[in-house]
Amino acid sequence: MLRIGESDKDMLSRMKLYEWYDERKVKSKKILLVGAGALGNEAAKNLVLSGYKKITIVDMDYVVHSNLSRCIFFRKEDAEKHRYKAKVMAARLSELADVSIDFYVDRVQNIDENLMKEYDIILGCLDNIEARLYINARAYHYGIPYIDGATHGMVGKVQVIIPPITPCLQCSMNVTHSKVMEKRFSCTGKDVSYFEPNMPSDINTTSIIAAIQVQEALKITHGMENYIKNIFYFDGSRNFSSILEISINPKCPNHKV
Repeated sequence: MLRIGESDKDMLSRMKLYEWYDERKVKSKKILLVGAGALGNEAAKNLVLSGYKKITIVDMDYVVHSNLSRCIFFRKEDAEKHRYKAKVMAARLSELADVSIDFYVDRVQNIDENLMKEYDIILGCLDNIEARLYINARAYHYGIPYIDGATHGMVGKVQVIIPPITPCLQCSMNVTHSKVMEKRFSCTGKDVSYFEPNMPSDINTTSIIAAIQVQEALKITHGMENYIKNIFYFDGSRNFSSILEISINPKCPNHKV
């Protein structure tokens, strides 16, 4: 017999009201989260609060004061002491729930790519095309679902890549993307290869894109077929969102047999 208020003792009780939600499946999945900035903060928070327990964070930067308006896990003292984002996030996420959080303070390109084989889903929360394409290629090669998120001011997008079913990130790349491949945008200026003035950024757009990323991760975890098969596009300045259709590019190197 269930007592009144008994279910509220379970952190995931509201999630379990969904008939499709399987706590065991969610807890068993290993998630690789690349990028611990604004988008990464929101995505990590949503992953943990959705029940994911095994998360690895990769990021090379340290916290700066401009992060504080968009990153829930960073504090003023983190910026003053130049603490690394990935390390801070790992510690603060552990305060939300009983989770196992690993982290690497490095460029994702420097991480042993064999480690990627261990993960069930990869979330990209990055600020440069080069790193995103690096993950995209390896995730596609190893058959790992990759959920790529990006924001630019009040505009954002999410692309879900399911090898070999959907187009990959590189399928929709164009000449303009190629020209900025080597750009490296960093809050700290560490290892920057290109300088460009900061763009406007707000927590609201970031929260929306990160929420869609984790929602898609839940769909994939539960074997649902209604995941985003193209690109989810959001423009807050125009109160507009849509699905942009893309096709597999036969010339894309990730699809060559």
